[in-house]
Amino acid sequence: MDKVAIVTAAGKGMGAAIARELAKTHRVVLMSPSGSAEQLAHELGGVGISGSVTEESDLQRLVSAALGKYGRIDAVVNNTGHPPKGDLLALDDASWHTGLDMLILNVVRMMRLVTPVMEAQGGGAVVNISSFAAVAPEQSMPVSSALRAALGAWTHMYAERYAARNIRMNAVLPGFIDSWPETPEIVDRIPAARFGKTNEIAKTVAFLLSDGAGYITGQNIRVDGAIVRAV
Repeated sequence: MDKVAIVTAAGKGMGAAIARELAKTHRVVLMSPSGSAEQLAHELGGVGISGSVTEESDLQRLVSAALGKYGRIDAVVNNTGHPPKGDLLALDDASWHTGLDMLILNVVRMMRLVTPVMEAQGGGAVVNISSFAAVAPEQSMPVSSALRAALGAWTHMYAERYAARNIRMNAVLPGFIDSWPETPEIVDRIPAARFGKTNEIAKTVAFLLSDGAGYITGQNIRVDGAIVRAV
């Protein structure tokens, strides 16, 4: 097991499920704000730190921890929490700037750090955890909807720029997943008639980071039980 994977917001929910799945094939280096990622990393035989994706210095510490312990970075999962919610015009500027730090700049800053490492190694793979709202905007989630749409564009631009360097980047767009509070009203909206499972997202991410997905890059892949009614 020589490959190394970084996972952010890995303390619970989808992030923790992804970390557990990747630990089957990678050494894992995990971060979350609460300290839960440190506990999970210890359980999985990896490295964990406490920190936030909105702080560039914490991302630097995370990358340094991976390189210091294992000397390489083969995979990155850019996961994060939920940005502020509210009415479209009632949200203040600070809420939008918080969303920018959480959903766009977290990925930009991470890739500034790890791209040179992956180039020197001869390749790597990245998955950005987004949301179905990136392609089917939800009035209840304006910050997430708008900025994750932007993340989809950035994902494709990065993939195009670095495809010839053997660095792949894709985004996974989950629908309603069982780490979210389930209500009958939401289930009624989902053609699959159920919430998705965190381990289903984790297995999708693991596939996209694997050699089996070696020709998949620049894609925004919906894992949503068909809630997005689009071709």
